[in-house]
Amino acid sequence: MTMPRHRWTTLARHLAEAVPAVLLAAMFLSFIVQVFMRYVMNDPVGWTVEVCVISWLWILLWGQSVAAREEDEIRFDIVYGSVSPRTRRVFRALFAIFLVVVYAVSLPALWDFVTFMRVQKTSYLDIRFNWVYSIALVFSAVTILRYVRILWTALTGREEAAAGPEVAARKDFSE
Repeated sequence: MTMPRHRWTTLARHLAEAVPAVLLAAMFLSFIVQVFMRYVMNDPVGWTVEVCVISWLWILLWGQSVAAREEDEIRFDIVYGSVSPRTRRVFRALFAIFLVVVYAVSLPALWDFVTFMRVQKTSYLDIRFNWVYSIALVFSAVTILRYVRILWTALTGREEAAAGPEVAARKDFSE
């Protein structure tokens, strides 16, 4: 028996959202260990700083690229909210094209950087830096795919989940 597509996407969404939560818990616990070892035991440890920094990097990039939904993004929409829906679609299309081009052009250099960093390891945990920075490749690739989808919806006239300011205002004032 196979699981329906909706259940798979729901499961994938929950797993994607769990990654930043687990990383935040690891970062918090490492911070507590760091404070305890430094101020109570008077024997500071360095690995806790590495766990905090790596966790924070992964929380930001994973969270924004994989776990964040379009309606969760913060937007400054003074101009966007005052124009017609057709002009909003043009804005979305132009912005999507801009971001896809920027990320696509930078992707080869990012790939070179990440693969080059395999020659170095972190000081305490001996994790190769290409593993640490590999999340930047995931971030760029997923961001490109996300904005290609936004471009497609803008060009075909399909509305995004929170395309208009009225949707955001309803959400903000009804909660």
